[in-house]
Amino acid sequence: MTMQTTITSKIQQALEPLHLEVENESHMHNVAEGSESHFKILVVSEQFDGQMLIKRHRLINQILQQELQQIHAMALHTMTPDEWAKKGAAPASPPCQGAAK
Repeated sequence: MTMQTTITSKIQQALEPLHLEVENESHMHNVAEGSESHFKILVVSEQFDGQMLIKRHRLINQILQQELQQIHAMALHTMTPDEWAKKGAAPASPPCQGAAK
């Protein structure tokens, strides 16, 4: 099972999100082809209602505790259904600031 599939499955099971996107952005960085080290994750869940952003991120970090030992970077975009209705998408990821391709 790929890391992307594992992340998707774990978040889906834990939060039953209304919307979930897990994007492997490793190809945008100076890593070996086929790497699964950089991810952008958008989660829309009713469980985030009334929670501060840091608490939402800590929840995702807890869900993915084992996977975080192997992941180099993870961009989290956690939204309530109302926030999702207003924004509609996660922002584009910036270019790599490290050893970019």
